[in-house]
Amino acid sequence: VQLQASGGGLVQAGGSLRLSCAASGRTFSSYVMGWFRQAPGKDREFVAAINWSGSSTGYADSVKDRFTISRDNYKNTAYLQMNRLKPEDTAVYYCATKRAPATDPRAYEYEYWGQGTQVTVSS
Repeated sequence: VQLQASGGGLVQAGGSLRLSCAASGRTFSSYVMGWFRQAPGKDREFVAAINWSGSSTGYADSVKDRFTISRDNYKNTAYLQMNRLKPEDTAVYYCATKRAPATDPRAYEYEYWGQGTQVTVSS
């Protein structure tokens, strides 16, 4: 599985961005998709995850009620809609996927990773 993240950019605080993660491979629809982020000098942290059908999602407390993860299995693409962005959301955002069926916040559980897309939120 290969992943390609896109959609990052520069936005003012309070604004919105939508990230996309395009996956190759016919098994995308059966994989859990996750989004993680890493700010300069900090560890990579969990943002959100979604199971294969979209029936189960999980979010970090810091983004709950502001971010929404979704997926379109026909397009082999996952999305992260980010609203009411804050300067502390500034980071490189990575999408990742794993075969085990449950959503999971632990980065080491994810087997495939995209290259990352930069999100910068100005105050």
